[in-house]
Amino acid sequence: MPNLSPTVPISFVQNMLTGARRTLSPARVDDLLVKSGIAPSFLDGRSARITREQFVRLYEIVAIATGDEMLGLWSRPIRGGTLKYLCLSLLDAPSLLTAMYRFTRFWNLLLDDYALRFSRQDNVVTLALEPLLAGAVPIIFGHELMVKLSHGVASWLVGRELPIVSVGFGFSRPDHFAEYAQLFPGPVTFDQDYTSIRFEERFLRQRFHRTRGELLRFVRRAPDEWIFVTFDHDSTASRIRGYLADKVGIDLSLDTTAAALFMSSRTLSRRLGAERTSFQKIKDEMRRDLAIQQLVKTRTSVDEIALLVGFDNTPAFHRAFRKWTGSTPGTYRRQTAFQST
Repeated sequence: MPNLSPTVPISFVQNMLTGARRTLSPARVDDLLVKSGIAPSFLDGRSARITREQFVRLYEIVAIATGDEMLGLWSRPIRGGTLKYLCLSLLDAPSLLTAMYRFTRFWNLLLDDYALRFSRQDNVVTLALEPLLAGAVPIIFGHELMVKLSHGVASWLVGRELPIVSVGFGFSRPDHFAEYAQLFPGPVTFDQDYTSIRFEERFLRQRFHRTRGELLRFVRRAPDEWIFVTFDHDSTASRIRGYLADKVGIDLSLDTTAAALFMSSRTLSRRLGAERTSFQKIKDEMRRDLAIQQLVKTRTSVDEIALLVGFDNTPAFHRAFRKWTGSTPGTYRRQTAFQST
């Protein structure tokens, strides 16, 4: 069965390149996009999406081109090797609580425009990215990365996805807000005084054991290892995705899926509504992601892809794909560099 990892909205790419555009010419940025298998013209479309592999490849290429592991998103470059030495400083901590305190201290040696504060109150630990200069304008992807890195490192240390209390961002709700449910495991708010992530203190009091060899493997898999952690905090949507992932190409109904999850159709719809999604939306997202991956990674014909993702005829697939991405399947493939599986 084809791998069904989520695709990435083009707005994430646009935000990722914010730092690179400060130091690299437009032609150089376009060259990096092409080397990652991403058509520069995609940046002009609000609905365009790329594969997870293309996104990670672009991150790696931009990091090399800028000499900055955080892609030029902060006032000072974060030189190569920083993540490795950061994690090395955490390995002998007696608890995750101490490790995350060291995490904030380490970053405060590197950041000029923000301070990463560590605080404890009412059995909740907060890591807050507070501006040091009045009127500082947060760079969205930089703040998203810091939250992802904080949670990713903490989760890796204990070997499981760590629950959180909440995530707050010091900027307004972005266009790609709908994607946050997949990226951040818990309630997310915007327009806060500062960006923060909060954990229950009891989860940070646990001990952990990680070896240097495990650390080196973790670093080699960065940023994929911590950006695209698949959070499963027992949401109804995540359960549906898991159920549908093994049944690609089968047009399952709401009633059939609800029965498989041991609930009524009405209960399933109500729970999805509370999570701001729907059964049809989840099905469409999974069809879209598989179609994009097939177009980018294989030479499978458009007609075959249409059947694979559950369409009875190619014209219907064309209409749906244009609605999902703003492009026809053929145009999308022509604009994207071929990558073999």
